[in-house]
Amino acid sequence: QVQLVESGGRLVQAGGSLRLSCVAPERTLRGYSMGWFRQAPGNEREFVAIFTWDSGKTYYTDAVKGRFTISGDDAKNTVYLQMNNLQFEDTGVYICGATYSLTPYYAPYEYDYWGQGTQVTVSS
Repeated sequence: QVQLVESGGRLVQAGGSLRLSCVAPERTLRGYSMGWFRQAPGNEREFVAIFTWDSGKTYYTDAVKGRFTISGDDAKNTVYLQMNNLQFEDTGVYICGATYSLTPYYAPYEYDYWGQGTQVTVSS
């Protein structure tokens, strides 16, 4: 079992920045692929970014390339999502997921563990 706890979401103006955190308080995340997903009201959960822990490789959906950066801190068992130049379309609940794999997975059903999510609201 992997417990994940997200934080960092809040209301921000368009063009602003936020850094989200996803921490696993009770275990290392080595060997896991970590994904940030987001879900807007009435929409399905969608892939935003992936960090594969052992290789350090990152993957992004086209809509956030150049604006968002995913990274990991091994000592803190934490994955971050730095979000710059936020747009109204980035609004949603951001949810962290983990799957024990070195392969990046883009579909939510591939993930075994989820946090509770953190709300990001971008005002236009």
